[in-house]
Amino acid sequence: MAVAKVAGMARIAVMGAGMGAMAAAARLAVAGHRVVVYERTDTYGGAVRRLERDGFGFDTGPGLLTLPAVYRDLFVKTGKEPLEECVELVQVDPSARHVFADGTEVALPNASRAGVVAALDEALGGGAGARWGDFLVRAREAWDRTRRPLLEEPLWSDWRVLADKEPYPAVPHKRLLRTRRAATLAEIGAWELRDPRLAALLAGYALAHGVDPASAPASAAVLPYMEHAFGTWYVRGGIRELARAVYERCLARRVEFVFGTEITRILTEDGRVTGVELGGGASGASGPAGATVAEAEFVVGAEPWRLGGQVAGTPYGAGTVAPRPEDRFPGRMVVCLALRGAREPGAAHRTVVHSADAEGELDLFRHGTPPQLPTVRIDRPDDPALRPDDAHESMVLTATVPAATRYDWGAPGVADAFAERMITAAERAVPDLRERTLWREVRTPLDTARETGATGGAVPPPALAAPQGVLHPANGTAVAGLFGVGGWSHPGGGLPHAGMSGALVAGLVVEGPDFRGSQ
Repeated sequence: MAVAKVAGMARIAVMGAGMGAMAAAARLAVAGHRVVVYERTDTYGGAVRRLERDGFGFDTGPGLLTLPAVYRDLFVKTGKEPLEECVELVQVDPSARHVFADGTEVALPNASRAGVVAALDEALGGGAGARWGDFLVRAREAWDRTRRPLLEEPLWSDWRVLADKEPYPAVPHKRLLRTRRAATLAEIGAWELRDPRLAALLAGYALAHGVDPASAPASAAVLPYMEHAFGTWYVRGGIRELARAVYERCLARRVEFVFGTEITRILTEDGRVTGVELGGGASGASGPAGATVAEAEFVVGAEPWRLGGQVAGTPYGAGTVAPRPEDRFPGRMVVCLALRGAREPGAAHRTVVHSADAEGELDLFRHGTPPQLPTVRIDRPDDPALRPDDAHESMVLTATVPAATRYDWGAPGVADAFAERMITAAERAVPDLRERTLWREVRTPLDTARETGATGGAVPPPALAAPQGVLHPANGTAVAGLFGVGGWSHPGGGLPHAGMSGALVAGLVVEGPDFRGSQ
């Protein structure tokens, strides 16, 4: 990618108003560029949406935030008001309550390794807490080895070194006269944690990120480590408030948003971006066959595997990480419940009800069929902004399910039937759930596809280093001036990763190919 460091103002077109795209847009505008965001829907935020009805409010995307430092950095770098002056961040404690298949329950303190160890020892006994604590120490080593190349730097040109070696320092395990080391999360659970409940706890982190615990590399241990080390946070008013704050920061930096408009083609000349063709009636010059054209020296795109159909040539050359079809990854089913009756004092913000059929649940990865007994995440924020009054409660149930291209979520009765299974699972933690329900809204991967454009409503996983890991296409492409941002580009999916992706793209545009990441 031969892109020189930008001098002076450049015209930059951004595809979509997702969190990564807006993070890049705000940083690029502060650097002095004219930035226009083209969003095909009527609002911003990508998957970070809110459903409102009858005085109830529900986050239909992520319910909690990890690594808030990513967005603190964005706000520091793009204006005088820090993040905490734009939204109210609340550290959730406990980080989650877990209900296991055998009925055992444990509430894990937020950002306290010692507290987590003590809670697990008390609830599970048999040295379970000590084993989990030792696992977190090893997970920290994997985090230290991978944090910078996977999150804070553009993807290395020699990216294969990230897939050469497993960064998790697994404990030697003797099996069938052989000494082996865990290479997957499932093997960590079986060989190092040695308790089905701890194994379920570990697998739950992978499932929440759309990763198959049976094949996820051991380096996916960084997922629970991030929660335990940096805490989980809620944004008062719902996570949608974070999207609003980023959008308003963009507006304050004079980023222009054009809603109801899609970039349908990226124009190039001599291997370099020159502009975009638009659909949906945006203003601009008239191009071939009456198409609307907007000139741009840079285009910040999304959905890397689809870029090949929007630009002449091959955006990702030989020897790079190639885009993979999005629908090979799962999606999410979300059930929004409007409840009569007050939220009981002391109820956990998040409860995870673990499946009694761990093997059957993995069929969603193997065969594209939703589990009969899903693991269900229950979010019930104590937030007056999300309920009509204190005599009611809003609750969101979430489960990981196959993408809509692998399973027909639009077939009559299918979505409601699975929602019933989710509610049955949730009743193990909230016994009176059905009796309290006033109404419910069921959202399938079809809704995610409509809102984000992701094929089948799939949700991107975060990047993971290891031979069996997950790497996403680099932010730079073989087309000069064309960059990829968001969950389907480096460093992958999740709210923190989206913010990091925006920072990396802005650095590459402003500093050029010599940009080596945040310092």
